[in-house]
Amino acid sequence: METGWPFPATDVERLARLRLYRTRNVGPATFRTLLNKFGSAEKALDALPELARRGGQKKFTTFTAEDALRQIDDTQQVGGTMLHLGEPRFPKLLAAAEDSPPILNVLGNAEILSRPSVAIVGARNASANGRTLATTFAMELAATGFVIVSGMARGIDTAAHIGALEGGTVAVLAGGIDNIYPRENSALYKDISDNGVIISEMATGTKPQGRHFPRRNRIISGLASAVVVIEAAKRSGSLTTARFAGEQGRDVLAVPGSPLDPRSHGTGKLIREGATLVMSSSQILEAIRQPYPTPIPNSAFVHVHHKDISESETTNLENTPQIHNVIIDLASPSPTPVDEIIRRSNYAPATVKAALLDLEVAGRIRHLSGNLVALSGDD
Repeated sequence: METGWPFPATDVERLARLRLYRTRNVGPATFRTLLNKFGSAEKALDALPELARRGGQKKFTTFTAEDALRQIDDTQQVGGTMLHLGEPRFPKLLAAAEDSPPILNVLGNAEILSRPSVAIVGARNASANGRTLATTFAMELAATGFVIVSGMARGIDTAAHIGALEGGTVAVLAGGIDNIYPRENSALYKDISDNGVIISEMATGTKPQGRHFPRRNRIISGLASAVVVIEAAKRSGSLTTARFAGEQGRDVLAVPGSPLDPRSHGTGKLIREGATLVMSSSQILEAIRQPYPTPIPNSAFVHVHHKDISESETTNLENTPQIHNVIIDLASPSPTPVDEIIRRSNYAPATVKAALLDLEVAGRIRHLSGNLVALSGDD
């Protein structure tokens, strides 16, 4: 499967891409937009201060080369490496997701990332039966050639990793690849780093925080052709992973449980909303359409709402600064379709898209998956 994304051919460009991605207000979508517009991370870094100024932020600094080199060294010191989007070893399914992180820190056998995978997630306070089921599913799926992806949390995640150790497993961490969380999984962490692979988009040395877990969950679903949920309460983070899976075009599978057990309420909700009910590994295999879902061509690399930004449109924004205020007025803290903002603004689509890029870099607008945007907290 072609990624359609240019390989970072030089060390200079690799360093520039790391600097660009670590710069404040540059998330996965904005990163892709900037590279698509300017052709290289070096040129994008040079343009960022002016884009931020137009978007309303007077003081803007990019992530320094010194700090980026320090991150590279930190990763190498723990035995890890960095994979860039466009490299042959970058996981193909994740690369096809529109909000895939452009850089991953990897510890262990990166070749595992090229194999078909299934994610198994669920409750941290899992029942004994739930843990047994997760281990059994993982072991049986791994025996058929699937790699098992999970988040190394307590409960279902831990049980799934244990079941897949011999066949291959991927642990996606919310903190850095060197941060063992929970600490009780220290032995499992070593087993996975020796026999599987540990990955994270966060800088090495980062301690996990609450806001990191949704990003981790999106990577879990992005790596897999299907997500299996075993036990989840109504507010379980596993439901977030399942929602991300649906947005990414993955199969969502759920194991039913007793209605008297709160840990079954989330999986019951998923099944009512259309998730496939499964009770065995053979049913999981039957439900999976194919190892790799077919991605929308170029959807991961050229974002629809920015792809036709031209230099002339960018220049014209200097003469129409009011477009930024119009967009801010039309947007809200809740996700709003970009097409709706274009329609209601009465500006040309390319003008709106260029202005959105300014506002994203300035930190006033957040780009979300599904061609949606939302106001940041400051507006």
